[in-house]
Amino acid sequence: MVNATVKTIELADGRTITIETGKLAKQADGSVVVKMGETMLLATVVSAKEAKEDVDFMPVSVDYREKFSAAGRFPGGFLKREGRPSDDEILVARLVDRALRPLFPDDYHAETAVMISLISANKEEMPDALAGLAASAAISVSDVPFETPISEVRVARVNGEFIVNPTRSQMEEADLEIMVGASFDNIMMVEGEMQEVSEEVMLEAIKTAHNEIKKQCKAQEELAAELGVVKREYSHENNDEELREKVKAETYDACYEVAKKQIANKSERLEAFEAICDEFIEAYTEANAENEEIDLEQHIGLIKRYYHDVEKEAMRRMILDDGIRLDGRATNEIRPIWGEIDYLPGAHGSAIFTRGETQSLTSVTLGTKMDIKKIDNVTFQGNESFLLHYNFPPFCVGDPKTPRGTSRREIGHGNLALRGLKNMIPEDLPYVVRVVSDILESNGSSSMATVCAGTMGLMDAGVKMKKPVSGIAMGLITDKGSDKYAVLSDILGDEDHLGDMDFKVTGTVDGITATQMDIKVDGLSYEVLAQALQQAKEGRLHILGKMLEVIPEPRAEYKPNVPRIETIQIPKDMIGAVIGPGGKIIQAIQEETETVIVIEEKEDVGYVEISGAGLEPIEAAKARIKAITAIPEVGEVYTGKVKSVVSFGAFIEILPGKEALLHVSEMDWNRVESAEKFTKEGEMMEVKLIGVDEKTGKLKLSRKALLPKPEGYVERPPRGDRPPRRDNRNDDRRGGDRRNDRRGGDRRDFRPRRDND
Repeated sequence: MVNATVKTIELADGRTITIETGKLAKQADGSVVVKMGETMLLATVVSAKEAKEDVDFMPVSVDYREKFSAAGRFPGGFLKREGRPSDDEILVARLVDRALRPLFPDDYHAETAVMISLISANKEEMPDALAGLAASAAISVSDVPFETPISEVRVARVNGEFIVNPTRSQMEEADLEIMVGASFDNIMMVEGEMQEVSEEVMLEAIKTAHNEIKKQCKAQEELAAELGVVKREYSHENNDEELREKVKAETYDACYEVAKKQIANKSERLEAFEAICDEFIEAYTEANAENEEIDLEQHIGLIKRYYHDVEKEAMRRMILDDGIRLDGRATNEIRPIWGEIDYLPGAHGSAIFTRGETQSLTSVTLGTKMDIKKIDNVTFQGNESFLLHYNFPPFCVGDPKTPRGTSRREIGHGNLALRGLKNMIPEDLPYVVRVVSDILESNGSSSMATVCAGTMGLMDAGVKMKKPVSGIAMGLITDKGSDKYAVLSDILGDEDHLGDMDFKVTGTVDGITATQMDIKVDGLSYEVLAQALQQAKEGRLHILGKMLEVIPEPRAEYKPNVPRIETIQIPKDMIGAVIGPGGKIIQAIQEETETVIVIEEKEDVGYVEISGAGLEPIEAAKARIKAITAIPEVGEVYTGKVKSVVSFGAFIEILPGKEALLHVSEMDWNRVESAEKFTKEGEMMEVKLIGVDEKTGKLKLSRKALLPKPEGYVERPPRGDRPPRRDNRNDDRRGGDRRNDRRGGDRRDFRPRRDND
């Protein structure tokens, strides 16, 4: 038995999280098992001993996978084994990556892989909230260089109270849900969705998360100290400080001048900056062509790296010192916006949203329950009726490539836009909705353009959104040597890269619906963050106003090419009758009426959704279903089909699946000697329902009740009122009751006497 080292963390509500190391996966550089309740994650890290040549970045990859065996389940599909990661697994990996990546040393370039596996699961506990802690703990117990431990927690607000790492049941009642990644001192990452909460509430949720994260970071430090962890030594960069200073001295002023020109066009600005670097390299190459003491090719690589830093510093100083942005805007100014709706005649709704050099062409498709997305994850199974897909083709940034499948970036950006919009979709909308955003140009915040175009497209489709939603991307640039900072509204792609924080906020006029933050600077105060969020609100409302100029409210009606949907309710016990044996009846209705019918049982009621191209086929299908589920009423007249004929009458189908007996005595006013001679199978006949047997529930029909009574017709008296055929028919000659004298009679009243005396 291996003795593992265990560290325990207690949450505010009394639940505990344990970190165990030394038992599993010992050939990895670091491995831990993080456990909360019945949920367990195995996290490992392996980092190459040396960096590859010509690598000047941190090649870290984070992978998160959920094992179906963790919950005692088989994977779906033909192969019955886990395959490529699901969208949800990719989203969890991205959250962990965003918090971890900035904390590897800038000069550490060894290829590093972090793997997190869900090995035991409980449906109530949400494992993604533990993934960041597990990954950081694995690095903390390894010799891989890392600046400081981090952790991630989820915070939800339920009935006004903040809960850390809530259960799935609690999440159903939450009006705010965010995931926060942080070190002991600094917030690193925030992502989540809300139901129109204020900026103040969101900041309070972040503070709640950070307080809990501090405990988890402290526990990792204590665990590493207990194990005596020593980080490895490395040397992955060869720098030339003299060359670095030369590059800065000879290119900084030129960079600053280009930045001050306020070139609005992205390509022209990029070419101007590249020309400075190319000119320096050309002059440096010419001056050192005969210098055998230096590796010219290596120096050119260093020059490009050093020039990148110079360019970034020049742009930052221009914004901080002169208040001038690259395209000439004020810090709180939004780029020009134009939009258009109904651009795609074949779509159910469409919109173009263009802000500066970022453009989204978005289409909306309204489908039926047959189009619903089924989710079959390890810990959650259900349906998704609102889908949003985001596409970022290479041509939108002038890249001469073709797409090779959906990237993790596209999944992440699409998920953010989806979270921004989904809470504003009405719950009673009968359609399954798919929004597709194709980014045709990109220079800053295409995910927020997707939110804006998505809102306009949904309104163009006639979806009665609760409120329209807009989105904005913000940036922050700080000066480490002073208290100077600049909050930038509607950032460019370049500003995203050179800033210390970028964050995206979506919302309505009344509050935030989703957010995503990446914070790259230490010691960011909540006061600065609050100011940035307030400036974001102002920009968001400005953008919303521009959108509403294009389409102020949803269309009153759906477009002609939208399938019409109606929902009716039927008794639960009639669902089987509508479906029929093997689905025979419902399939026939769909085929004959050219509709699509979906039946669901909710709260002991059957909900029948009927969709078709227009109202006529829907009404035809409704009539068929109502006929099947109708309850026959005494006194009603029906036109039925003779299903079978017997000697004493005919069985007639008065409603689909409901047959009733027409007795020979009710076929006509005149005596009918033979039912077989009176009618035949398949004949249509008008009849009246005259009664229902209280004991058996059998239905009684009459045809003669619909016919005029013949003149002079004499009613036969009821059977009970007729005189007996013979007065002594039932009398025993001895004065007794003959029926009771027989053995088939009432034996209790007939007991032979024995004379034993």
